[in-house]
Amino acid sequence: MAKGLFPRAWVKKSFYFQARISFVRVKYLFLTWLTVLVGSWVLYVQYSAYTELCRGYECKKAICDKYRRGIIDGSACSSLCDKGTLYMSRCLSLLPNNQVYTGSWGDHDGIIHCNLGEVVHYELGEEPEPRRETSVFDKPTRGTSVEKFREMVFNHLKSKLGEQANLANLVSQILSVADGNRDGRVSLPEARSMWALLQMDEVLLGLLLQDRGHTPRLLGYCGDLYMTERVHYGPLYGLSLPWPLVSWVPSSLQRTMDQWFTPSWPRKAKISMGLLELVEDIFHGTYGSFLICDLTAAHFGYTDRHELRLTNTRAVVSEDEFKRAMRVLKCETDADCVYGVDCRTSCDVTEKRCREEPVQPNLAKACSALKDYILRGAPSSMREELERQLYACMALKGNAGQMNMEHSLILNNLKALLWKQISHTKDS
Repeated sequence: MAKGLFPRAWVKKSFYFQARISFVRVKYLFLTWLTVLVGSWVLYVQYSAYTELCRGYECKKAICDKYRRGIIDGSACSSLCDKGTLYMSRCLSLLPNNQVYTGSWGDHDGIIHCNLGEVVHYELGEEPEPRRETSVFDKPTRGTSVEKFREMVFNHLKSKLGEQANLANLVSQILSVADGNRDGRVSLPEARSMWALLQMDEVLLGLLLQDRGHTPRLLGYCGDLYMTERVHYGPLYGLSLPWPLVSWVPSSLQRTMDQWFTPSWPRKAKISMGLLELVEDIFHGTYGSFLICDLTAAHFGYTDRHELRLTNTRAVVSEDEFKRAMRVLKCETDADCVYGVDCRTSCDVTEKRCREEPVQPNLAKACSALKDYILRGAPSSMREELERQLYACMALKGNAGQMNMEHSLILNNLKALLWKQISHTKDS
């Protein structure tokens, strides 16, 4: 009897074992299929996003077509369209109509910007529509003299910057840049390119600030495509997390992580002085006053010599333009009176209009941005004084009495304190 039961039990176990193996196989087959499906979908989405965002070939094709037809010209046109010595590398675009690439031009590494105008969405597999013609290169018209073009540039700058004593010098500087082939005259195609560039505030502000070393230098242009020098170290501090992780990492942890990826303290002090000098130069500067309306670390970088560079000039606006914008803004509370990310005024509740004067100057916002950055690792001998000065700086108000004098005093004290610590080091 026992002999008859053994084979039966063995058959049952064998059947159970085989059924379990089959179940495991089906399970892993399903998981493999699911992984392939999800992976394919992710690749499709990534490729679709890439083809939508990264369309530098369209920019080059459109620009070179206009160059060959004699509509535009510039210092980079021949290298881009004829010689092939200026080329685009890695795509950095965040918007389809604003193409951004790393690029090379001879010995120069840079960042290439190109506007596509209106971009029409298309599905994968479809042929994209050609870039739509715009009127961006219709001025100046044929027959315009250099003096007339000079007047056009002067009036444009006046509308952007207000009445400034040195506008004529700025016009001469811009006309010098417009002479792309350095033959001593500005041709009509060169003038059209420069006029198109001046319509972009980020280019105009870059030209204003590059002489003081605050922004990357303009290396060359062709039409509204232009190349600036590359700032290899950025953002100012921290690291850029992949977008799926941003919402999962608590802001307090992210602020702590940001401080792990920074240079040594003397180098941070030198970078911080660069930001303070930027604030100083745009506060009642050569071409008027400017406001920085987004002091996010991502808008700043630094060179291998630890010199600060403002890499996104779209965060800067002239005080004249800011006041014009706030003058027409209706409000119920102070929260309605915001320009950009953090340029604020107060609300006149009786008039239901925003006031013109900013409530917080650039220096106070700069000190807020630098506080954690510069205090971490600061020498113990000056940490307490540095913290005291930073908090005094952060307390500055735009409408405070004697603000100009207080602003200058705090700024000079901060710079002197930092310089005293690093003047004897190799990082100075």
